[in-house]
Amino acid sequence: MDKQLFNSSFGLKLTAGQVVQTISKFIEEDPKREYKIIVGTDSEKRSDDKADFVTAIVIHRVGNGGRYFWRHAEAAQIHTLRDRMWKEVIFSLEFSKELVVLLKDAGLEKCGFEIHVDVGENGATRSMIQELVGAIRANNFEAKTKPESYAASKVADRHV
Repeated sequence: MDKQLFNSSFGLKLTAGQVVQTISKFIEEDPKREYKIIVGTDSEKRSDDKADFVTAIVIHRVGNGGRYFWRHAEAAQIHTLRDRMWKEVIFSLEFSKELVVLLKDAGLEKCGFEIHVDVGENGATRSMIQELVGAIRANNFEAKTKPESYAASKVADRHV
């Protein structure tokens, strides 16, 4: 598991394992509710052919709020919007594969799981929707795009 720490909305620095423990405690507070665990990444291009990426994990208590965690990464040689969108999806996929193992070990595999992609029908990314969503589905994850992709377009975007 990646050793990079996640930030909580309370200002704590947590390992991925501690994030899963926090998610488990959050679910235990109201176990009869429906929960979704969502991963999304957003990015911002810098002027030096690098880009900043933020990956967010959201635990959504459907109909009643949630919590989120986020971490920052940097990538070099990001020349085009297509490169950046693919890197966002790769960050989300790589972490999601690790996260589902931790969730299963914690008995949380019953939660819904989604990957949110910061692409939509309006704007420059619309031509990439099918290929990016296809890559996520090919890895057996459910994908959401704008306007439903709030983990990427709202939560991660807040910290990029």
